[in-house]
Amino acid sequence: MALQDLTPQLRTRLSRLERAVGWFVMLATLLLAAGFFYYLYHTAKRKGWFLTKAPYYTYTDNAVGLKVGDPVKLMGFDAGRITSIAPMPPGDVYHVYVAFEINAPNYGYLWTDGSRVKISPAGLLGQREMEVTKGREEGRPCYATYLSFPLREVALTEALGLPDLTKWHLAAEIYDMQTNLVYKARTPLSKEVLDHLARLGLTKALLLDTREQRQSLTAVWNDDTHAYEAFIQTNPYFMMPEETPALTERLERMLAKAEAALPRFLALAAPLSQTATNASSLTSNLNFTILSAQPAISNLTCLTEQLRGRGQLGEWLLPTNLHNELEVTLTNVNETIVTAHAALASADTNLTAVLQSLVKSLDELSGITSNLHAQVRANTNILSSMSDAIVHADGLMQGLKRHWLLRSAFKEKPLASTNAPPRNLRSPKDASTR
Repeated sequence: MALQDLTPQLRTRLSRLERAVGWFVMLATLLLAAGFFYYLYHTAKRKGWFLTKAPYYTYTDNAVGLKVGDPVKLMGFDAGRITSIAPMPPGDVYHVYVAFEINAPNYGYLWTDGSRVKISPAGLLGQREMEVTKGREEGRPCYATYLSFPLREVALTEALGLPDLTKWHLAAEIYDMQTNLVYKARTPLSKEVLDHLARLGLTKALLLDTREQRQSLTAVWNDDTHAYEAFIQTNPYFMMPEETPALTERLERMLAKAEAALPRFLALAAPLSQTATNASSLTSNLNFTILSAQPAISNLTCLTEQLRGRGQLGEWLLPTNLHNELEVTLTNVNETIVTAHAALASADTNLTAVLQSLVKSLDELSGITSNLHAQVRANTNILSSMSDAIVHADGLMQGLKRHWLLRSAFKEKPLASTNAPPRNLRSPKDASTR
């Protein structure tokens, strides 16, 4: 149906609907564009597109575990990223060139002294990470690597007329003829400083205008000239590297050392095994020797018991005259004891204490005896050991009776008859006269 065939009312309604659809499409397009720009803005803000970036570069032995776009850390958080990795020309002292940038305001922590690039392992699969360290002054002049103050070279005659003279700082270190440091960089200007510079023979001075701080970087420190120079994106600051080999490389070195040491270890293992075998054999022989010596020790114990007491072997070994002398000596000792009886009577108090101590000793002896009784009841082998000891002692006595030297000591004397008349006893004196 053609549009002219419609009634005026339908044509009016259709035109209104078309306008509504057009407004809806326009509003949706605007909302889509606003959402896109919002996403783009936050992405740029998150990635630091609007931040000022300070470029740096360093060198490494190899680029294992590093790639463009990896974050660069500072004090544990992301402070920048790697922008370029390229090999150096053949024959160069350095092997790999690595460029990176640090976002504002993080580059303010990086100084000319104390700041280093640490390249260390970050995983078990060969990954590595870069980290810059915070600068610190260690007794030497230390400056910020980048500045945002305007840099100007001014003649000394014009420097006296500069407004706010103390807001102008030296942008270079000043040395005298003997190469001694006279003024450090960032020293505020004064009339005395300018006069001293003139006496040193200088006609111009490189100055920093600290009254104005710009959003972009204006000056970078040059370690060769000991001065700030204008930053033009082609003169980034060099940072000294501290590289740690990747974990895989360190494992390869350890495995190589282990393989080299393995033959020596195996050669050492054979003598150690032989030594262990000899020690085991020695231990077994020592146990056998101890077991073999136990009967001899038991026999020696029984023999020492036989040396004590009346009628035992100890008495047999003593001659008769020595026994008589011993009786005389004991008689004298008895007299001495009688003489000391009076002294002992006066020491009754001490004797009481001694008796008390003796009672305690007897109590302890009773405890020992009870413990021994408990041990005997708990260990039935003790009785069998004692029985064996008695049997061995009896065997020892029988052997002594059969020995030719001691056989006469064991002869039995005939019993004298009670009805036999007494023998005529004579004194030794009468026997001698006869």
